[in-house]
Amino acid sequence: MDFPAAQPKPAADGKIIYYPPGVKEITDKITNDEVVKRLKMVVKTFMDMDQDSEDEKQQYLPLALHLASEFFLRNPNKDVRLLVACCLADIFRIYAPEAPYTSHDKLKDIFLFITRQLKGLEDTKSPQFNRYFYLLENLAWVKSYNICFELEDCNEIFIQLFRTLFSVINNSHNQKVQMHMLDLMSSIIMEGDGVTQELLDSILINLIPAHKNLNKQAFDLAKVLLKRTVQTIEPCIANFFNQVLVLGKSSVSDLSEHVFDLIQELFAIDPHLLLSVMPQLEFKLKSNDGEERLAVVRLLAKLFGSKDSDLATQNRPLWQCFLGRFNDIHVPVRLESVKFASHCLMNHPDLAKDLTEYLKVRSHDPEEAIRHDVIVTIITAGKRDLSLVNDQLLGFVRERTLDKRWRVRKEAMMGLAQLYKKYCLHAEAGKDAAEKVSWIKDKLLHIYYQNSIDDKLLVEKIFAQYLVPHNLETEECLYYLYASLDPNAVKALNEMWKCQNMLRSHVRELLDLHKQPTSEANSAAMFGKLMTIASKYPGKAQDFVKKFNQVLGDDEKLRSQLELLISPTCSCKQADVCVREIARKLANPKQPTNPFLEMVKFLLERIAPVHIDSEAISALVKLMNKSIEGTADDEEEGVSPDTAIRAGLELLKVLSFTHPTSFHSAETYESLLQCLRMEDDKVAEAAIQIFRNTGHKIETDLPQIRSTLIPILHQKAKRGTPHQAKQAVHCIHAIFSNKEVQLAQIFEPLSRSLNADVPEQLITPLVSLGHISMLAPDQFASPMKSVVANFIVKDLLMNDRSTGEKNGKLWSPDEEVSPEVLAKVQAIKLLVRWLLGMKNNQSKSANSTLRLLSAMLVSEGDLTEQKRISKSDMSRLRLAAGSAIMKLAQEPCYHEIITPEQFQLCALVINDECYQVRQIFAQKLHKALVKLLLPLEYMAIFALCAKDPVKERRAHARQCLLKNISIRREYIKQNPMANEKLLSLLPEYVVPYMIHLLAHDPDFTKPQDVDQLRDVKECLWFMLEVLMTKNENNSHAFMKKMAENIKLTRDAQSPDEPKANEKLYTVCDVALCVINSKSALCNADSPKDPVLPTKFFTQPEKDFCNDRNYISEEIRVLLLTGKPKPTGVLGTVNKPLSATGRRPYIRTTGSETGSNISVNSELSSSAGNRSREQSSDISETGVSENDENPVRIISVTPAKTEPVKNKEINSDQATQGNSTERGKKRTATASGTENIHQKPEEKNVDETGPSLAAKTRRGRPPKPEPQGTTAKNEETNKPPVRGRKRAAVSQESPGSLEAGNAKAPKQQDTAKKPAAAQRQIDLQR
Repeated sequence: MDFPAAQPKPAADGKIIYYPPGVKEITDKITNDEVVKRLKMVVKTFMDMDQDSEDEKQQYLPLALHLASEFFLRNPNKDVRLLVACCLADIFRIYAPEAPYTSHDKLKDIFLFITRQLKGLEDTKSPQFNRYFYLLENLAWVKSYNICFELEDCNEIFIQLFRTLFSVINNSHNQKVQMHMLDLMSSIIMEGDGVTQELLDSILINLIPAHKNLNKQAFDLAKVLLKRTVQTIEPCIANFFNQVLVLGKSSVSDLSEHVFDLIQELFAIDPHLLLSVMPQLEFKLKSNDGEERLAVVRLLAKLFGSKDSDLATQNRPLWQCFLGRFNDIHVPVRLESVKFASHCLMNHPDLAKDLTEYLKVRSHDPEEAIRHDVIVTIITAGKRDLSLVNDQLLGFVRERTLDKRWRVRKEAMMGLAQLYKKYCLHAEAGKDAAEKVSWIKDKLLHIYYQNSIDDKLLVEKIFAQYLVPHNLETEECLYYLYASLDPNAVKALNEMWKCQNMLRSHVRELLDLHKQPTSEANSAAMFGKLMTIASKYPGKAQDFVKKFNQVLGDDEKLRSQLELLISPTCSCKQADVCVREIARKLANPKQPTNPFLEMVKFLLERIAPVHIDSEAISALVKLMNKSIEGTADDEEEGVSPDTAIRAGLELLKVLSFTHPTSFHSAETYESLLQCLRMEDDKVAEAAIQIFRNTGHKIETDLPQIRSTLIPILHQKAKRGTPHQAKQAVHCIHAIFSNKEVQLAQIFEPLSRSLNADVPEQLITPLVSLGHISMLAPDQFASPMKSVVANFIVKDLLMNDRSTGEKNGKLWSPDEEVSPEVLAKVQAIKLLVRWLLGMKNNQSKSANSTLRLLSAMLVSEGDLTEQKRISKSDMSRLRLAAGSAIMKLAQEPCYHEIITPEQFQLCALVINDECYQVRQIFAQKLHKALVKLLLPLEYMAIFALCAKDPVKERRAHARQCLLKNISIRREYIKQNPMANEKLLSLLPEYVVPYMIHLLAHDPDFTKPQDVDQLRDVKECLWFMLEVLMTKNENNSHAFMKKMAENIKLTRDAQSPDEPKANEKLYTVCDVALCVINSKSALCNADSPKDPVLPTKFFTQPEKDFCNDRNYISEEIRVLLLTGKPKPTGVLGTVNKPLSATGRRPYIRTTGSETGSNISVNSELSSSAGNRSREQSSDISETGVSENDENPVRIISVTPAKTEPVKNKEINSDQATQGNSTERGKKRTATASGTENIHQKPEEKNVDETGPSLAAKTRRGRPPKPEPQGTTAKNEETNKPPVRGRKRAAVSQESPGSLEAGNAKAPKQQDTAKKPAAAQRQIDLQR
């Protein structure tokens, strides 16, 4: 390049400075404007020069040195400084690779000067920005800063440069600016000997969240810089984190407190930056400092959970170590781990398997917040995509619906409801997803069985908002939901509607009370009604209900709105308007959150017809018609047409109870008539019941329906199924005015056509006749008496026309029961219905019936004693007889004539040898007690359940007691008038009945026998444990006083029999012993003097004093401490029920419910193998149909039993040393079999070993027999007399274990054992 001749100017040091042509000397003598003008020409000259111009380079060297003088570097004018910096950058370019400046200090000053000028890059709108950009570009292209590597303190320059560039970059810069900055900085990092901590800090500080938010462009610049220099900078980063994390030297950097934030950002930029850091984090995860572990967990949660992270697969040791923090002792650490799982499930479905086991453990965490967050984690992932959560994870949520904390239960229930609505109702993920969560609807409804009011109310909300929401086709949704529910869910839903209907009735009765004039009685009734309504809500419901009642009293318009809301004709749309109108009147604008208003709105929603009105019923009927015609989309909804029809009818049947007026239309009844003609028995039965519930106006408003319905009902009453016959008779009685004529047309032909020789044709007529005589006793009681006397008793019950199948089973399915026995069962029910219709005993028919039923129980169900009837059929008849006595006891006039002996026979059915008899009888007993239909004495029967060998039965009995006691106490609280009937309502008054019942227990024959006393104590504690849960009104002292008072009376059943009275007083002493040992509060004064039932106890005599202790101190200690209490449900002792008078049972242990386990560890291997073979055939239900009784068989080898189970199983063995006699009994029981009726080939005494003492069947004493018969039987080993059963079994070869209740007798020395006491029941024949 050719230049004009330069103008030489002398410099201060004597050297001549050559300026470019046209440029005058630049000194401090001229103005700034002139300096700028001349510098611009110099800049232009240097810009045009290149490295090859050696002459010009030599010529302008003095000028280059001059431009680095203090005058220029310290010049206050920024334009001057910018131009000088551009010149210097070009000088470094031109003279590269050697700089013209040799002084290190000068070089440092120059580069610091240039760095300061780079700040001008910040303002892109500045007129000088292009020059600043040129400066940056020149420096980056030439890598001028690399010259500084030769300087000792180059780090200061680099730090200043990095800080300047990061501070000036902003969103107005284009890509080129960022690229040149990156080139400049990356060259320094990659070509230097290393990155110092301060320089590293200048980069990393831009990653800290606070700085990141202030300057996003600086963060992006640092991010790209680190990516570009990853190989070079990684060791420096590793050293920094090593110093801070491992060595704990936080002073090495100001960023030490932000290490976890930095690690997160660095990992997001490039995981390779942290290759050496991750093992350090594993070390930190095991720190002793909980807060430090928490910080590391938070960090790693973000690293593992980020969307594109593969850290878990790349670093498995760290992942496993992190998972271990789910079990951290520090609660916040576990909580943080659980929160992480949600993101991990959503971003990394492949890790779900690893997380599942840890979430399972945390779902049972003792901390409520952690269990809650486990649910949130799983539900959040499930709502994002159902495929992200497996069935096991959903199962954890399912379990938490029963959590002990309401917050956790609520979250689980609401979460499941949301999943169901999204995937089942809206079908957002197809059929497979809908199938995966189809169980949710059942589970949510099952929760309605819980005792908590909160749970019940939430289920109702969920049903209205998620299961059958208003914004969908409500009727179709409800129709198919009901068809797909399991039986328990259906019952829960029915119960929910029933509760809402009852609440509706309470509100209606409250409004009726408002219409009546004010009086004290009215106020008391209103208060009771308010308490009843308030009991249906949690919290401060009483105050809110009272306030609402006050508002109702003051506002007549509000009352009229509420009356419209609960009227039978109110439609869903009208209900919505009413609810909003009432809520508007009660709303308070100044109070945004109003608990009172929320409670009232929920009350209104519960009583309003939210889903059901006349239109809804009509729509449901049309849907059912479509299913009948085959035009519905049943299969697409996942149900068969038959199922849809049957479920639809069941749904309508339930709604006919709660909304009967909504059915009143010809179209609805025509459809129901069509159902009556269908072959499906269940459908026809439901249709009849709907007519019965809703057809009160058919006769007057719909004569055509009436004329069609009558012949169908007659046909069903005569030849339909038993259930159809019952409903048909009731339907005729309910909806027709000439019911007497109609019923007579059915009664007369049926009563004339009864034929015991064709029992299969007897069942329906017997059902119809029984219900007719119950519904119209005045018309049919007399004609029925001759039917009962001549046919029912004489011809049917007292004759066995067929021989039962001798298969040894104690129970058979319904379809296998012989028609004759079914007819006899219905005959017994007919007797009861006939008596219940008459409701009087003027003809003494009830006495005769009770004697008949008692005889049936005494004869074990074989009334004729011809031994032609099978064991399973005898069980059916025993159940029918016991249930019949219990049914009659519900009528006061018959309860009075039931003798104590008959009551005791009835009670002993709950200890029947057949499992199903015990089960069904207990259910019937509970059902009647819970409705307050049975006298209180019948609750004492549950005490005998302590002897049941099956754990589930004991647990069921305990739940029944809890429910009954709770209901009675609640009834007394809510009904002020109930105080007058405390003797029949107060639960504590069951104690004298229980004491009397146990004193007459056939097992209790020896008042001083420790084993028998133990059984008595267990039965007493079974009841007392529940009664003594709370000491309400000093009830402990009251019960103690009752037991003490009984000792001052005599047994009214046999007042002059010393042994009977001794047994009674002994049971009293055992009861007092138990009460005193379990309660320290029983010694207080009783609040009132108890009244004892005169039917069971005589009046105390004035001079009679009974201060004798009937149990010795030694026995008392044995009863309380002699036997370790197992961990079973009821705290009863696992021992065989083998006292005199009962066939022994082997009680199950905690985990082997309903099993036939022999608890003696000396069982031979052959018996064990045999029982194992049989156990393989057991159904999964836990109760199987066996040769004797469907009780689950589980074979357990003692050596393999878990320690906890051993403690329970061998509870008797542990105490064998206490009594030689008990030890002998235990051995015999172990080597016997349960509930086995010996086959003929097994009866040979010589082959099977020495015979064991025969035992009588529980509760059914044998008939009187000639003196010496028992001794003769024992001598000859012949089959025992009627009423006794023998199980002669070898001690060495136990024989095959057949599932059922225990029947192995205790082995006792027959020479020493007295004959079993035989008690003759007075049947008053």
